[in-house]
Amino acid sequence: MDALANGRDVQLALRGIRKAFPSRGGAVPVLDGLNFDIYERDFVSIIGPSGCGKTTVFNVIAGLLEPDEGTMRFRGEIVPGLSGRVGYMMQKDLLFPWRTVLQNVMLGLEMKGVDARAATETARDYLARFGLSGFENAYPKTLSGGMRQRAALIRTLIMDPDILLLDEPFSALDYQTRLYLEGVLLDAVETFHKTVVLVTHDIDEAVALSKRVVVLGNRPTRVKGVHDIALNDRSPIGARSDPRFSEYFNTLCGELDIQTRARAA
Repeated sequence: MDALANGRDVQLALRGIRKAFPSRGGAVPVLDGLNFDIYERDFVSIIGPSGCGKTTVFNVIAGLLEPDEGTMRFRGEIVPGLSGRVGYMMQKDLLFPWRTVLQNVMLGLEMKGVDARAATETARDYLARFGLSGFENAYPKTLSGGMRQRAALIRTLIMDPDILLLDEPFSALDYQTRLYLEGVLLDAVETFHKTVVLVTHDIDEAVALSKRVVVLGNRPTRVKGVHDIALNDRSPIGARSDPRFSEYFNTLCGELDIQTRARAA
């Protein structure tokens, strides 16, 4: 395997990944030989039809599921999964309701055995970076959805993972809040030099945020295509205003065979 592709270091390489799940009628194949690369400091979105196996790919990368066949290499070394190297952010923030914002954010540091004073100082610094100073002693139920997701993002970043795995983290939020948090995420990725893998149903979001988009086909899933996204303005609103945005959007819709009512008639 080449250590370098298109002048960029390959951080994670998936080769021939297959996964099936048992059922009463026999094994149901979900992933059928997936092959794609993720580069250092990449932002890759994975899109595909509903039920095609996007979350299964997510779980295989995370090490939560073991593939039946295939290999995964992290910086050239074959690994069973990326447990300990990844941070997760889900659609639900999963903050503990009985812990304050500060206590939720520093939970991972506590579990890692970091000194309480150092963990508190680090957590306060992150809260300040993300505009949550003054909410250290607030409980999750008192926060807006956007503030809760910011706290969840902080809790993920504070552990300094190599790769952020995001499973539709903004899909439950209103559009204005989503745009704001997309900007927060992009700023954080740039500041902390992170690689991001985003699983999403939202083609608009995939184009606006990503450097590359991996398109999956129907189950059993293979990679239909990998598309580079080159927009001049990487801000959420600026990206959507780029003349090429609609071109990328329409290309991805076409590859997914998404039809308008007029075309389907």
